[in-house]
Amino acid sequence: MAEDLMVPAPDRLVHIRAKTVGWLKVQSQKYGTPLLVLLLAAGLVLTMTRNWNAWEGAQVEQITNDAFVRGDLTPLSTKVAGLVRDVTVSDYQAVHKGDELVRLVDDDYQAQVAQARAAVEAAKAALENNRRQRELQDARIERAEAGIDQANAQIAAAVAGKQAVEADVTRTRAERSRQEALFTAASTTQQKVEAAVADEQRLTAQASSRDADLTQARTLLRSNELAVETERRTKTVLESQELQLRADLLARQAGLDAAEINLGYTHIVAPADGTVGERQVRPGQLVSPGTQVIPFVADTRWVQANFRETQLTNIRVGDPVDIRIDIFPGEVIHGKVLDIAPASGSQFALLPPDNATGNFTKVVQRVPVKIALDDGTEKARLRPGLSAVVTVRTRK
Repeated sequence: MAEDLMVPAPDRLVHIRAKTVGWLKVQSQKYGTPLLVLLLAAGLVLTMTRNWNAWEGAQVEQITNDAFVRGDLTPLSTKVAGLVRDVTVSDYQAVHKGDELVRLVDDDYQAQVAQARAAVEAAKAALENNRRQRELQDARIERAEAGIDQANAQIAAAVAGKQAVEADVTRTRAERSRQEALFTAASTTQQKVEAAVADEQRLTAQASSRDADLTQARTLLRSNELAVETERRTKTVLESQELQLRADLLARQAGLDAAEINLGYTHIVAPADGTVGERQVRPGQLVSPGTQVIPFVADTRWVQANFRETQLTNIRVGDPVDIRIDIFPGEVIHGKVLDIAPASGSQFALLPPDNATGNFTKVVQRVPVKIALDDGTEKARLRPGLSAVVTVRTRK
């Protein structure tokens, strides 16, 4: 300030202005470049923050290293209780579908099958006996119906005989009356009168006999009708018993099927082509239903890639995929997107998150994507759980 006062008054203002401009130039050179860089960085961060999702989802190739080889791993367990008789495979052995892995002692189950089979045969015998009884009832019904026909014939014969005898009785009665009138007039003999009386009495007795025959025939008809009704009701009972016996046979057959199924459960076999894991039981060990005996890994292989939700914008089923397995560096396996999970992985967790309570911090979710390997891939080399790097080439 003292230096400024030494400058003549006309030049003092010019001197102060020049000095201020010089100071500003020095400050600009000192702080201008860092300030410009800071402003550019802030603009870049702001741009990336506001448009990152759109920029990431628009990429043609979507890459993730959160990917693993997957396969069907099944812990084979027992369905029935028993002692282990034999374990027919060794650890990590390749097996084919239907190969026996573990065998239980099956003596008890063999006996149960035999018992159930005997019960089925008994039910069949009872059904056959019922059939023969019904055939016998048919014969009895036919015999009773034949008795009805015979009784009807006897009734008809008795009626015809009675009518004939009644006509003879009428004729002999008239003849007796005529002979008695002639005898009174002394125009005939006592012998002829007695003969006429004898003929009337004989035919009257025959008429009474015909009435008895008719009554007997009608009684026989009623008896045969009752016999037919009784035999038919007996057959109805046998037919209802047949339904019960058939139901009993079905129940016994179901019991036999259940016994045979339980017998089959004593043989634990491979459900498909694959490889077994480490044996978990040994011969002589007592197992109960649900005991794990050996894990089984099927030959089917696929890759599960867990993409960030911001990467799924353009990923579609059928998109080609390049897969790099960590255990085979430099080798690329090809596949395609088979399915995309219907929800994020967190929703399938045992305890899914609940953001409705407490403070909230947004976390990018990951969605499982199932990738099928192309035909011809040596899937036997791949082991479930191996890490992979997946690149999906979207169609955009």
